[in-house]
Amino acid sequence: MTFGLKSFFVASVFCLLMAPAMGSAQACISESIVVISTDKGDITLKLYDDTPKHRDNFLKLAAEGFFDSTLFHRVIQNFMIQGGDPDSKNAIADTELGNGGPGYDIPAEITPAHFHKRGVLAAAREDDKINPKRLSSGSQFYIVQGKVFTSAELDKLEAEQNSLAKQQIFVNIMDKPENLNLRNQFFSPDAKKDTAHFRFLLDTLNLLIDKEYALTNQFKLTEEQRKIYTTIGGTPHLDGKYTIFGEVITGMEVVDAIAAEKTDKNDRPLIDIPMTIKIVNRKKIQP
Repeated sequence: MTFGLKSFFVASVFCLLMAPAMGSAQACISESIVVISTDKGDITLKLYDDTPKHRDNFLKLAAEGFFDSTLFHRVIQNFMIQGGDPDSKNAIADTELGNGGPGYDIPAEITPAHFHKRGVLAAAREDDKINPKRLSSGSQFYIVQGKVFTSAELDKLEAEQNSLAKQQIFVNIMDKPENLNLRNQFFSPDAKKDTAHFRFLLDTLNLLIDKEYALTNQFKLTEEQRKIYTTIGGTPHLDGKYTIFGEVITGMEVVDAIAAEKTDKNDRPLIDIPMTIKIVNRKKIQP
């Protein structure tokens, strides 16, 4: 459920008034709320409780002022806006950003309960090739702007994502030492001259690929995801790959305004967009 910042304050006041009657065992329970302030306006977000490592780290950094004066350093229209790189503070024009952080990563908290609908907050990270555990950056994050898809486009996306998964399995199989002989035969300059043998190699590879593919989580959008992506929009190709740990409750028009900024070759806005992040409410549950 989403709600505005005004509604949040009303609910908080009601909770405080009711607390004495409820007793300490029924202490006020609310959500962790943060506000990203920019020259273009404020973005208010709630942080999810089922991704506690990311929630607590984001609150810690915000409380320390870590994000203040950092930039939205990577912006792609109809995709997302990204920030949280400490190296972006006072960065000169044309400097490529996106490699900075607090010096640590965060274990992935990827859950099917969250997907890349418009407005979600997620953690940036390095590519799978150098980060197979999908550890999140300690500070860099992105907010999804996304776009609306047709059902046909989602069908095509599913097919493409599963094809990419099979391609990666092929690469992994060929990289295994025990498959050295198979790799040498397959990539031999004369491999295709013997049609029957090459067909045998292809069939062998396909069996190995299908066996591993059957053990993977195949890319398949749920009915809920399809409904959201064909109405509200988002970036479905990222689902299941990055940790989502919050969502915008007010200020999507600010996200849209930032996403519309002109950028350089590195997707950095030509006019800097600095931010501050303040904690409006930190969830506390008393025993």
